[in-house]
Amino acid sequence: MTDCSSQDLARCPCGSTLAYEQCCQPLHRGEAAATPEALMRSRYSAFVVGQADYLLATWHPSTRPVELSLESSPDWVSLTILDSSEAGETGQVHFRAVHRVGDGWGYLEEQSQFVREQGRWLYVTGDTGEGQLKPGRNDRCPCGSGRKYKACCL
Repeated sequence: MTDCSSQDLARCPCGSTLAYEQCCQPLHRGEAAATPEALMRSRYSAFVVGQADYLLATWHPSTRPVELSLESSPDWVSLTILDSSEAGETGQVHFRAVHRVGDGWGYLEEQSQFVREQGRWLYVTGDTGEGQLKPGRNDRCPCGSGRKYKACCL
């Protein structure tokens, strides 16, 4: 079995083909996200790399928690953007994030709402659903490697 849980930051955790330093890291350092999807990807990466301050900073004040701990956060392994749109100062992103659950896989699927204020996109809220993944041997591996499950994490 390949250890897919260790994050290789040569590739950005958000699933783009770019390196972390060229993709989400500039946003984590204060650069504004150009689109709701870019913000969602950077927020997912922030969960992976443990950037709770960034998550709070990009959360709209009307729904932002007072504090956020990532200690009990799942071991996130892949992100898939299912749909993304923006109209004026609002945006939506529908995504599925996969994580490890013991020796299996779980997912969080969310339809997220965003708003742009003073030129910066902010996460407002999301309608979420969770479940367990049961990939077949010939399905793509949930870890995001692109390989078949039987040749990767099975």
